[in-house]
Amino acid sequence: MHQPLSGLRVLTIEQDGAGPYGTQLLASLGADVIKIENPSTGGDSGRCAGPYFLGEYDSEFFQTFNRGKRSMALDLKDRGDRRIFERLLSTADACANNLRGDLPAELKVDYAHLGRIKPDIVCAHLSAYGREGERAHWPGYDYLMQAEAGLMAMTGEPDAPPTRFGMSMIDYMGGTMMALGLVSAVLGAKRSGRGCDVDVSLYDVALHQLSYPATWYLNEGKCAERQERSAHPSVAPSQLFRTADGWIFVMCQAPKFWGAFCQAIEREDLLSNPAYADMAARRMNRDKLQAELDAFLSTRTTAEWMTRLGGVAPAAPVHSMSAALGASQARSRIETVSHPDKPGGLKMVRDPVRINGQNAPTCRAPKLGEDTREILDEMLNDKPEDRAAE
Repeated sequence: MHQPLSGLRVLTIEQDGAGPYGTQLLASLGADVIKIENPSTGGDSGRCAGPYFLGEYDSEFFQTFNRGKRSMALDLKDRGDRRIFERLLSTADACANNLRGDLPAELKVDYAHLGRIKPDIVCAHLSAYGREGERAHWPGYDYLMQAEAGLMAMTGEPDAPPTRFGMSMIDYMGGTMMALGLVSAVLGAKRSGRGCDVDVSLYDVALHQLSYPATWYLNEGKCAERQERSAHPSVAPSQLFRTADGWIFVMCQAPKFWGAFCQAIEREDLLSNPAYADMAARRMNRDKLQAELDAFLSTRTTAEWMTRLGGVAPAAPVHSMSAALGASQARSRIETVSHPDKPGGLKMVRDPVRINGQNAPTCRAPKLGEDTREILDEMLNDKPEDRAAE
């Protein structure tokens, strides 16, 4: 398989989910991602994230974010290990981390320090609040960003407490943004011969995810309010509706889909109702339309409605996790990765990027320090003149 990032080497000092998520995307596209892990502290803290463990210093949580990487055991505060790290750095294109904002300078993994060793190195930093300002030393996590950036206030039912997303989406978006910034900066460094610092903060990512409601507020002074049934703020019907056995999400985002929806459910009468004549009318009469569609859609099961709506009007069943992962559409997206401590292999969801119609080959995440000897041997056999000729 063609791997577009083959030949790219990234050293990473990372833990938990955000940073590892981003560098795993790079690994799945062919980059040689080497985790620098301190053996005296147990390496990446995600190795000890329960409740499902896979031998010593390994867990299903860790495996989720670190497939396809290599692990090298080094303590960057140890003088000898630091020399090894700096020798390894000379073979790398980038050094990534998701340390607290004040720590890259302290650990000397920013461009001010690493650029002296390798002028074209890219130093990518993913922190909670950035490396500058009064919050640089603050620890931070995804849920805190959802709270402070206003995302929790926008999520959930109107009469419910503020609600977080079901997953740590700010972590994942933060990792993705860091990966994009890193690859872009490496491309620039290849042209200019000079590297740089790339900074992404979870707080900035969370604010950025406010998206068009932020633009509306900044320009019109209008706060997006939570809508009943997770409805879209300006389009109707675009929300949850009851069925005989559960829920269905319908999204008539364009006039043609409103027509297709009404025809598919055999309710052409709705098309001639002045209360639903256009998008503005449907939005103004959202409550009335919800009550009418609820009563009608609850006469049949979700599966029956999906048989009519699938591929005709945008609609989706509301699945539990078991139903989602058991659906026929999902089965080809699940793979089994061999693991020494998991007889029969570890089932995982594939990375989403396909190149020329193929998913990237993958392997399990490494044990702590598993690749140290291999990488040291590579360094011993590596000749500077060979690298210069590449």
